[in-house]
Amino acid sequence: MSKKSELKKKIAESGAEIELLEKKRGRSQSALLEAMINGQTPNPTDVEYFRVFSSLIELERQNLNKLKAELEAL
Repeated sequence: MSKKSELKKKIAESGAEIELLEKKRGRSQSALLEAMINGQTPNPTDVEYFRVFSSLIELERQNLNKLKAELEAL
């Protein structure tokens, strides 16, 4: 497999991973927002999930940008 096609495949996989992580984060985000609207203290588990998924999304975006830069350099 050529380097370009391999990078394109990795870029697509990275984009799909970001979408999946954003969906998972959305669940905890909804729970946090509902608690705030109801004037309640958010569940610590939901807060932790939100933080973890946000961190994972940021890391995956950095990876995606690195892969795109590598593809453009070819």
